[in-house]
Amino acid sequence: MSENERSLADLSDDEWRDRLTDDEYHILRERGTEPKFSGDYLDQKADGTYTCAGCGAALFDADTKFDSGSGWPSFYDAVDGAVELETDTRHGMRRTEVLCATCGGHLGHVFEDGPDPTGERYCINSVALEFGEDA
Repeated sequence: MSENERSLADLSDDEWRDRLTDDEYHILRERGTEPKFSGDYLDQKADGTYTCAGCGAALFDADTKFDSGSGWPSFYDAVDGAVELETDTRHGMRRTEVLCATCGGHLGHVFEDGPDPTGERYCINSVALEFGEDA
């Protein structure tokens, strides 16, 4: 069976380590966080689509990106069906974790302090993303 025929959720830890950079593995598979104001996409302003660095699934349209001042790329909405949300109680906090719906990779967290029209702020690690500009 080829990898394309297998579910990404079924990849072993060793397969993920081979597929991802060390930083991507730490963020996507170990639920890490990059330092604030360090990400490649924090100040990105081009039109395009942000995809999962782990599997390439479309996650966020650049039209939904905004400057939250948080130190991480922020979006007020995700592509329909692209993310899953889970309660995260690590580090003595109660937050809502954002996961890629395709591969289960950790992307960041979502908060209810974003702009209209959703009022949400998807606070996402740049390392978990790739970007493709519109042609």
